[in-house]
Amino acid sequence: MKFKHLLYFSFSALIATGLASCGKSSSEKDQNSSDFKAAEDSLSKRIEEVVYNIPSPTEIPYLLQNTGAEFNESLINARTKVDQYATRTDKAALNLGVYAADIGYLSSYDKTQEAIDYLNSAKTLADNMGVIGTFDADVLKKLEANISNKDSLTKILDATMKKTEDFLKDDNRTKLSALVITGSFIEGLYISTGLVKSYPKDLKESERNIVLTDLMRVILQQKKSVSELLKMLSATEQTESVTPIVADLKSLETAYTNLNIEEQIKNNKGSLVLSDKNLIDITNIVDKIRKGITE
Repeated sequence: MKFKHLLYFSFSALIATGLASCGKSSSEKDQNSSDFKAAEDSLSKRIEEVVYNIPSPTEIPYLLQNTGAEFNESLINARTKVDQYATRTDKAALNLGVYAADIGYLSSYDKTQEAIDYLNSAKTLADNMGVIGTFDADVLKKLEANISNKDSLTKILDATMKKTEDFLKDDNRTKLSALVITGSFIEGLYISTGLVKSYPKDLKESERNIVLTDLMRVILQQKKSVSELLKMLSATEQTESVTPIVADLKSLETAYTNLNIEEQIKNNKGSLVLSDKNLIDITNIVDKIRKGITE
C-alpha cells in the first residue's frame, strides 16, 4: 500500500563547483573537489537514513484511512498551482513531494481517477526538473486501465515512483532529494493535523478526544521523524527555500519535546497527551511550514 521510500532526489552542483574553482591552483581545485565530494557523500548518507526512518508518501495516508477518518478533499494541494512551481527548481522539488503524498492520500481512499489527475501534475514538475520518461504515456494508460483495481494501481504507482527514484539517484542531485522528502512528509503531517483540526466540534471534549484518539496517535508517532528530517535539512545547503523550513522544524521539534510523550506514557498518563488542545502548537507550526511550501 505504499510507494516504498519514494525518492532520494539529488542536486548536481557541477557548475557551481566549476565556477568556484576558476583561477585557483591545481591543489586548491583538488581540495575543493575533495571537500565537495565529502559534503555530498555525507548528505547522501543522511538522506538514506532519513528515507528509512520516516514514513513514505503513502504511509501516513494509509494509517489515516485505517483509523476510519473520512476523506477531506480540502486538505490536499490544488493541482492548479502546478505552473507556479514548475519554473522554480526548489519549489518544484518540494511540491513534487507534496503531490506524492496527496496521491497516496487519494489512492488510500480509492479516489483513483483523482490520483491519476494528480500524477499528471507530478509529471509536469518531474519533467521540469529533468526527470524525463518516468511518467510517460504507457504508465498513464496502465493506470487508467487498472483504475478499479486498487492493488494493481498501487503497484503501478509504486513502480513509477521507483523508476523516478532510480533516475535521480543516478543523476546525483542530493539537495532536491532532501526537498522532495521534506515536501512529502510535511504534507502527510498537514493532512493528519488538518483532520483533527477540522473534525466537527459539536461533541463534548472528552467524547471528541476518544473519537480522535487514533488520528492523534498517528501525529504523535512522528516525533522521531521530525528530528530526522531536521538533521537532514540542516546538512543541506541553506538556501532561501531551506532556511525557513529548518527554523520551523526546530520549533516543531520543540513542540513535540514539550509534550513529553514518552515520559507521559511511561507514567501511565498518555491520555493527557491525547487531546487536540495539546496538538495546537504542532498544528500551527505544520500549517506554517506547509503554507511556505505550497504558496
